[in-house]
Amino acid sequence: MLIGRALIDGEIVDVRWSPEGPVPISSPYDALVAATVPEDVGAPRRDVEVIAPAAPLVLVGIAQNGPGHPSPVQAWLKSPRTVVPSGSAVRLRRDAGQTVAEGEVAVVIGRDCAGLTAETAERFVLGVTAVNDLSSPERAAVDVRNFESKSGVGYTPLGPWIDTGADLDRVALRLDIDGAAAAETDAAALPVSIRECLAYVASWTPLGPGDVVMTGAPFSARAIEAGQRVDVIVGDVRLTTPTT
Repeated sequence: MLIGRALIDGEIVDVRWSPEGPVPISSPYDALVAATVPEDVGAPRRDVEVIAPAAPLVLVGIAQNGPGHPSPVQAWLKSPRTVVPSGSAVRLRRDAGQTVAEGEVAVVIGRDCAGLTAETAERFVLGVTAVNDLSSPERAAVDVRNFESKSGVGYTPLGPWIDTGADLDRVALRLDIDGAAAAETDAAALPVSIRECLAYVASWTPLGPGDVVMTGAPFSARAIEAGQRVDVIVGDVRLTTPTT
């Protein structure tokens, strides 16, 4: 199921995708805890605005999940206020050097993660979505904690849908720049698996419903220029970001 959030009559509502338009549903987080599926609570609507599919209190990035890194993966925090929905135009910073688009699989947490292990990770996951972890890597020379390089306004395009049926171990990932494929890979290519990344993060900090873990872009990061369009495709979810 593809689920997300939409503005309907001025309120944020959980919805599922349908060809006729987003359908309001009951809480997908409650459904995960109850081991059921969300129920339809309204008819399809075309006159709605689909927004980012999650509003995380904790937004975690995974670093060093690539070949050649001598140490285990490490996590860092990114401001949830940088999250914007698919289709939102992002103005690239002019004062931070080269901008890089990092197409990543983003995991949306579905419940309290106490007890999460690599073997049980799927029990705590609502689903996966696409994220573009926009970055200014030249700032890392003076900012090893990634605060400056990751903090631009709108620098975390997310969504538009959460795929609740995606395979955590094999979901495909593609990065397109101006409609041309720039990178193609999948979760199986990550040196440290998504499951292991989640277990690592959960062992150090509390995670709960709606929180997001970005799992790294060792093979899907490319330099971009203002004016280019970036698409991140995770499974059946396509995230589009125009830049200015």
